[in-house]
Amino acid sequence: MLKTALTQTLWDRFHVKPEQASRRQFYLALLSIAQAETARRPRNAGPKKLYYVSAEFLIGKLLSNNLLSLGLYEEAEQFLAGFGHTLAEVEEEEDEPSLGNGGLGRLAACFLDSIAALGLPGDGVGLNYHEGLFRQAIRQRKQCEEPDPWISPASWLLPTGKRFPVAFGSCEVTAVLYDIAVPGCNGGRNALRLFDLETVNEDIIEDGISFDKTDVAHNLTLFLYPDDSDEEGRLLRLYQQYFLVSATAQLILEELRERGFAPEELDRHAVVQINDTHPSLLIPELIRLLGEEGVPLERAAAVVSRSCAYTNHTILAEALEKWPLESIETVAPQLVPVIEALDRLAAQAHPAPEVRIIDEDGLVHMARMDIHYGFRVNGVAALHTEILKKKELRPFYEIYPEKFTNKTNGITFRRWLLCGNRPLAGWIEERIGPDFRKDADALERLLPFRGDEDSLLSLLELKRGAKRRLAERLLESQGAKLDPDAVFDIQAKRLHEYKRQLMNALYAVYLYLEIKEGRRPPRPVTVLFAAKAAPAYTLAKDVIHFILCLSALVERDPAARNWLKIVMVENYNVTKAGWLIPACEISEQISLASQEASGTGNMKFMLNGAVTLGTLDGANVEIAGRVGRENIALFGKSSAEVLRLYEQGAYDPDALLREDPDLARLADFILHGPLLRLGDPDSLFRLYRDLSHKDWFMTLLDLKDYIRAKDGLLRRYEDRLRWARMSLTNIAMAGYFSSDRTIREYDRDIWHLEEARR
Repeated sequence: MLKTALTQTLWDRFHVKPEQASRRQFYLALLSIAQAETARRPRNAGPKKLYYVSAEFLIGKLLSNNLLSLGLYEEAEQFLAGFGHTLAEVEEEEDEPSLGNGGLGRLAACFLDSIAALGLPGDGVGLNYHEGLFRQAIRQRKQCEEPDPWISPASWLLPTGKRFPVAFGSCEVTAVLYDIAVPGCNGGRNALRLFDLETVNEDIIEDGISFDKTDVAHNLTLFLYPDDSDEEGRLLRLYQQYFLVSATAQLILEELRERGFAPEELDRHAVVQINDTHPSLLIPELIRLLGEEGVPLERAAAVVSRSCAYTNHTILAEALEKWPLESIETVAPQLVPVIEALDRLAAQAHPAPEVRIIDEDGLVHMARMDIHYGFRVNGVAALHTEILKKKELRPFYEIYPEKFTNKTNGITFRRWLLCGNRPLAGWIEERIGPDFRKDADALERLLPFRGDEDSLLSLLELKRGAKRRLAERLLESQGAKLDPDAVFDIQAKRLHEYKRQLMNALYAVYLYLEIKEGRRPPRPVTVLFAAKAAPAYTLAKDVIHFILCLSALVERDPAARNWLKIVMVENYNVTKAGWLIPACEISEQISLASQEASGTGNMKFMLNGAVTLGTLDGANVEIAGRVGRENIALFGKSSAEVLRLYEQGAYDPDALLREDPDLARLADFILHGPLLRLGDPDSLFRLYRDLSHKDWFMTLLDLKDYIRAKDGLLRRYEDRLRWARMSLTNIAMAGYFSSDRTIREYDRDIWHLEEARR
């Protein structure tokens, strides 16, 4: 079927035969066919529908993923091969949608894939950012931000014709709705619904990513997470959030009416998953709109409370949003009476100050509102949920123990194995058959092959092939020369102090000094970083600068460069994750225990045969429990020890440096003369001062144990069959971390979509 359709489409659109077609023409033809085939599929339907509302959907390029879900991948690959092309090469013609940043957005994308794959009626709802977060450029060993445009006539976006008014305190704007279809591998389809500002104007962008933050009528959907380092930026974020929730609430109620249900039946026929606190104002907005339909406030609040559930992704205070009531008055004054009424109602039953929605300083706590007026709140890993219940949200757990549940995150194996690592998927199928493609738990059938030397050797060769392909990509894209026989140690995630990229860089300093003193590692080590720092996050950008300076210093040193290479992968995104993850051998998951809610990169690397080097944080705990301590490298203080240090205020980095000359030597290297000459002294001094006097995420606390664990892992790497067994065990035990399992649990315990269809 595809051969005929593709040949005809190439002729109809470009008047060329397949042997004459360019990669671009093949891409456009496949895009057209995939969209048409998806449109022929029925929408997943049922008496109850899910709205998964999120500020981010990091969906990545879609051609391969959608062809796989449509059952057309293999045929497309074979057809293209006959004309000297690969599907991967053709997909390079696609612009990656700039709709997310990190794990929050990638998780949402995986969930949409699984919701569709399981045939559940549920759409994602977000914003149609024109320029994304930003495109990362490296200049003078520093991160620079540029717009990251992606929307073109050849994108997956389809106009719906739907428009909704959004009233702000100062003006009214119009939200227009676009869809990106989400085909499921079992025959149905859902959609990612994206609201855009009708009057958005990209011409107001000035140098880099700066623009007039007050020009709300033209800027709301330009960028994800506008810089909130000033009052104008903070207000803009609030405008953006209200724009999303106002349009979403109107869409939900409109679709409810179209399905023949009254607004007050919302809780019986719709369920809303609030993904982190960015969309939290959806609760008062839905209550307000139900009030306009004649539903009394207390009754409207009860209906909405039975409709909305909240996913908590962090214990970091910065991510548990609090908005001044006066800011909400400026942006959406119509919400203020509703929020004040909700606060009064909650306080009548639960007057304790620590659970008030509006605190004594006039701050509106988004998470508190979500918990009071939602029917479920979930953490995203077993450890994270326990910390929420016992510490961060303990007063709420004591009030509402029945609302709390855990839903350990997962990833879609269709993208991260079946599309992302075709050689490995084929290797697995040769040994255990195709069942793992639909049932990830079937991967456990690989375990007996730990004793098969031929399988282990071929697995090692597969990994080397992936490393070679990554080396080719990075040489082509940024001129970095990698040795496929070196150990590939990768840390790929957004740049944040709690993720402790700085600790990894300080290990590189340690290894560099060891090499300089004649103590070389068993084989060369390549340390790859891939990360963006938020534009206003100065310390995170300082870490990037330090890594880049360190990379240049090592590369210029003939005694060290053949044994150590440090590479920062520029402009990390889903596409580049697809290069890095299959090639990774040591997966760096080194956040300070208690700080990473879950992680999903750890799961992707594990699935592709990397060995985790990590703390007992987030889902690392569950990974360790499944693979066994002999197949993971753990280090660092426990979450209980870390939380105790925070409670007691007992952590003193300055004292550590005074008492431990080994630590001081590594920290002092940040101010090493040759390094300072390569970089910006202000940036490096600022980084050193923070590390030595604050170190809020306790890099120095775990550094020596990290060095011990990493050195031990490098020694284990030299027993190649043992390493292959470790790698194989990780692949075999990755099945639990499928997002299909996660979504089944969400539906069983929270959404009840399948139950409603029975």
